[in-house]
Parts: sequence; C-alpha cells; structure tokens
Amino acid sequence: MAVVPSPRHSSPRALVPVLLFVGTVVAVISSLGAPLVPAIARTMGTSLPDAQWSLTVTLLVGAVATPVVGRLGDGPHRRRVVLVVLGVVTLGGVLAALPLGLGWLILGRGLQGFGLGLTPLAIATAREALAGERSRSTIAALSITVVAGVGLGYPLAGLVAEIGGVHAAFWAGAIVSFAALLAAAAVLPPSSTATHPRLDVVGALLLGAGVAGVLLALGESEAWGWTSPVLWTVVGGAVVALVCWVLWEHRTPSPLVDLRLARGRVAFSAHSAALLVGLSNYLLLASVPVLAQAPRSAGFGASILVAGLVLLPFSAASVVSGRLARLLADRAGQHLVLPVAALVQSGAFVLYGLTRTDLWQLFVVMAVAGLGVGAAFAAFPALVVSAVPASETGSAMSLNQVLRYLGFALGSALTATILSAATPAPGAAPGRGGYTTIAVVGFVVCLLTAAVTWLVTGRRPARQTSEETRRRATAVGDEGLRAPDASRG
Repeated sequence: MAVVPSPRHSSPRALVPVLLFVGTVVAVISSLGAPLVPAIARTMGTSLPDAQWSLTVTLLVGAVATPVVGRLGDGPHRRRVVLVVLGVVTLGGVLAALPLGLGWLILGRGLQGFGLGLTPLAIATAREALAGERSRSTIAALSITVVAGVGLGYPLAGLVAEIGGVHAAFWAGAIVSFAALLAAAAVLPPSSTATHPRLDVVGALLLGAGVAGVLLALGESEAWGWTSPVLWTVVGGAVVALVCWVLWEHRTPSPLVDLRLARGRVAFSAHSAALLVGLSNYLLLASVPVLAQAPRSAGFGASILVAGLVLLPFSAASVVSGRLARLLADRAGQHLVLPVAALVQSGAFVLYGLTRTDLWQLFVVMAVAGLGVGAAFAAFPALVVSAVPASETGSAMSLNQVLRYLGFALGSALTATILSAATPAPGAAPGRGGYTTIAVVGFVVCLLTAAVTWLVTGRRPARQTSEETRRRATAVGDEGLRAPDASRG
C-alpha cells in the first residue's frame, strides 16, 4: 500500500480543532431542521406537511449519501471528497437562505444532506493522521460533538431565526459550512492509502429511488388520497426498487451496503433496532417543535427559540445515558441494553400522550426520550462489532448508520402524514388528537423494538464482549465511520 506524504502545514495541533469544526457542520445541518419547520410553513405560506420536507429531504439524502461519501473518501481522494462535500453543503445553505421559494429551499436542504456523511470521514482522518491517545481522544470528541452540538444548535438556530427570520438561520448555516471548508482546505492532510475503492452507482440509485418513493407516498398520502392510483403506483415502484436493490447488493462484489452483515441474531437485533429507534426518535423530534409553536388553541404558542430549548434536554440526556448504558452492559450484560433503552423511550411516549397541558412537560418528555435513544445509540457499536469479524467492522457500522438515517427520514415523513390527517382545515394547526396518535404509534414502535431485541438476544445472552471487542467498539464510536468495504481496502 503506497503512502502519500502529508503536507507540511497539517500539524496535529491544527488538525484536531479543524476536524471538530467539520463535525459541528453535521450538528448545524441537523439543528436547521425540526425547530424551523413551523416557521418555514408560515414564511413560505405553505402547509406543515410540505414544510416538513425541509427536514425529511435532508435525512433522505443523508441516508443514501453517507455510504457513497464514505466509499469515495476511503481512497486517496479523502481530502478532495471532504472539500467537495463542504462546498455542496455551503451551496445548499445559500439556496435555502435565498428567498427563492419552498422548492429551492428543499433543494438546498437536500444538498446539505450530503454533509451527514462528513463525520465518518473526519474520524477516518483522525485514525490515520493522529497517533495513540490523541487519535482516540479526537474520535471520542467527534462523537460527542455531534450529539452535544445538535443540542446547542437547536436553541441557537431558534435564536437566529427569532431575530432575523428563517432565511437568516440558513445564512448562518451557510457561513459555518464555508468557514469549515476554508479551515479544511488549509489543514486537512491527504489520505495515506492509494487504493481506489469501487463505487456501487447502481446500488445508490436503487436505494435512493426506493426510499424516496416510500417517503413521497407517506408525505403525500393525505393530499393524493389513500385510494389514489398515483399513490399506489409510487408505492409499487418504490417496493420494486428496494427489492432490486437488495438483490443487487447480494450479487455485486462491491456493494454500497453489505446486507450480508445483518445475518445472525445479534447483528439482526442491532440493525433492526437502529431502524426502529431512528423512526420513533424522529416522531418526537419532528412533532414536539410543531406542538410547542402551535397557537394556544392547539399548542403552547411558544417562539422558535423556546421550541429549540425544548429539544435541549434530549441531547443532554443522550450524553448522560451513553455512560449509563455502559454501566448497565458491564453489570447486567450487553444484551439487555437495547430492550431497556426501548422501554425507557416508550415511557416518553406515554408521557407525551397523557401530559400535554403545560410547556414544561415537553421538556420532561424530551429528557426521557434522550435517555432511551442515547442508551440505544451507545449500545449499537458493541453489539455490531461483537457480531462480525474485525475485518468487517467498518462495513457493519456503515449498514447500521444507513438504517438509522432511514429511520429518521421515515419518522419525519410519518409525523407529517399523521399531523396532516389531524389538521381540520387548510392553514389551521393540527388538532391535539394528532399528537396523541403519534404518541400511540411511537409507543407501539418502542414495544416492538424491545420485543425484537429481547427475543433475539435477551433470552440467550450473547457471548460476553472480549477486551479486544470493547476496544474496537470504543474506537468505532456510534457513527458509521467508514465506507462499506473500507476495512477490506
């Protein structure tokens, strides 16, 4: 394997803060989503379901782009890939910020979705360019930056939007992305590998078409009607695309996502839980800001800033629950973490369904949800690496992250569908029954997650994780990290 010398200016001292800054771009992209949806609807004079696409499209593009960006960045062109992605994200921010209409805003948000694949490349760079404890501490900091940065970004995005409007928040995101582009161009070293990974273009197109069709059908089901031939044509086309994708991924020698790594009870448990937890997670993240900002007749009449603050306990609790999950795994076994996390998250939906009379109750709901989601996300790496050979760790984590993003997108689209059905008239706020429906659906999904993970891994505890596996799980973190066949190089 050939080694490419690093540029003289890329010292570890400068590289670490730049990598962390690139990691914050992911947080910024996420922060410009949920709290701003009601404000986008008001500013653009459109419905909430249509405005919800400003969040859903980012997650959809992120789900497909993450393995693609990871695969392209796993060769000698990692530096170039990072810079191009940051350029695309900046362009997306500008398009979303300009007063060009909802269509251009959604296009811009879609381009920003490419940035969701940046953290794996930042972590791969830290592994390669840094040594020893500095590498491990930087990887850990990158994982924390994504969670903590999102929590801080929600109220900051709300504050900017409150002062300058929705477009000002997107201008702020574009400025952050451009600053990260300049910093990365000045400091980021080239990759030390000369291997050129193969990109599964067919797999990317089939996955994108299938998932987009499902989300489009969910998002437009109320407008088209459940008996509409157009709706079921889109659903049928999406199903065909996804079936073809699965068949293709099993046959191609360099799959975009190696679905074979989902075989086995432990791997199946971790990957199915990633999809289900991601879905239930965004049922709350997408609906709570809408409820907080709805008029007092249907919500709490809060500002965008307050709606962002409501989501802050979620991120704070997620960070804390990551440590609690490790304690539970050490004392009771790794196999119990996911069922317990799902039950904790179900408690948040119980509270959401029964207690929505005061604004402070939403803070409690999001804190409880953060405990459950954070514990689940912390459990995924250890379960995944214990179920696959060391050489397949990167591929397995990539699959887990793709499923997580798909769950996010499905949760966002399903929220829009439920709230649209609960809206009594065009221009009106969703009725409170819509939030109750979301609570019931989320509770059922959480119980399904607990049942699947318990029946698959709980009855017969999985083999205790070895010290080497623990180190691998720590190094991998709870991000996707690498391209599907990165470890095969």
